[in-house]
Amino acid sequence: MTTELTPELAATIEEGFSKRDRANMGPTIAFFEKLLSEHPDNPHVLYEVGGSYDTAGLEEKAVGYYERALPGLTGETRRKCLLQYGSTLRNLGRFDESLAVFKDACAEYPESDSLRVFKALTLHAAGKNDKALATLLLVIADKVDSAEIKRYEAAIRGNADYLANLG
Repeated sequence: MTTELTPELAATIEEGFSKRDRANMGPTIAFFEKLLSEHPDNPHVLYEVGGSYDTAGLEEKAVGYYERALPGLTGETRRKCLLQYGSTLRNLGRFDESLAVFKDACAEYPESDSLRVFKALTLHAAGKNDKALATLLLVIADKVDSAEIKRYEAAIRGNADYLANLG
């Protein structure tokens, strides 16, 4: 039993993912569940099983797979798993847990724009609209490369700081 992502396992995962039909996730779930039976506790396969259930709208079932996968994941796969896990917790109304996941994930992957955007979605869902908007304003100030945005960058950042610090 290996917890590594061998080239063969990566190819098999890619094959299953490439055949995914978001409108009918049953075959994808079955594919990854079978793969998990062949590679028990492999974090990469656990992540894909969780993602399949998540895409099928079975968020409660996905959570457990994400939680089991995360300790064994690194790099880009870990970042994606953290994003999906945090988003799933938000969808389940578990806002405090979701925000904790996104806070830690953003600290671990500060360059990830998608983590910040999904953190903003959780902030919004939790009723923290000022902080949600502040988060998105910083993504815009950091990443939108246009003369217009650059001209007003200081004002955008100032407004973000103001909003982030409101009660």
